[in-house]
Amino acid sequence: MTKYLAYILLFFIPLVTHSQEWTADYKNAVALSKETQKPIILVFAGSDWCVPCIKLDREIWQSNEFKTHSTEHYVLYKADFPRKKANRLSKEKVASNARLAEMFNPKGYFPFVVIVDPEQQVIGTMGYEKISPEQYVTRINSYLK
Repeated sequence: MTKYLAYILLFFIPLVTHSQEWTADYKNAVALSKETQKPIILVFAGSDWCVPCIKLDREIWQSNEFKTHSTEHYVLYKADFPRKKANRLSKEKVASNARLAEMFNPKGYFPFVVIVDPEQQVIGTMGYEKISPEQYVTRINSYLK
C-alpha cells in the first residue's frame, strides 16, 4: 500500500509544484494584481482557430520554465475568443473579453500579449515569437524595469 502511495505522490508532486493559475475573471485579476503588486499578463487568444495562439500556448504558457516563473511574478488572464461551438464561452465571459479587446486590443491582433501594471496601464505588448520560454520571460521582464 505504501509503495502505491509513494508512486502516486511522485507522479502528482511535479504537477502541483509547476501549476500556474490563469485567473477566471479579469476583475479578480486586477484585484490580485493590486494586492500583490504583480503585473497582469493579459493574453488575447483564439484557442481553437489561431495557429500562432496555439503555438504560444504549447511552447510558452505550458512550459515548465514559464509556469515556474509566472507563479511568483505575474497575474495571468486569458481573454479567449474561440469559434467552435464546443468551446463556446458564457455570454458574460464573451462580453467581458469584448470589453477588454476594446480597451487593450482594438486592432484585433491574435495572439496579443499585453503587460499591464496594477493600475491597468499598458507597460508593454508582444505577440508570438519563435523563441525559448526563457527568452520570452526575459522579454516580458524587460518591460517591468
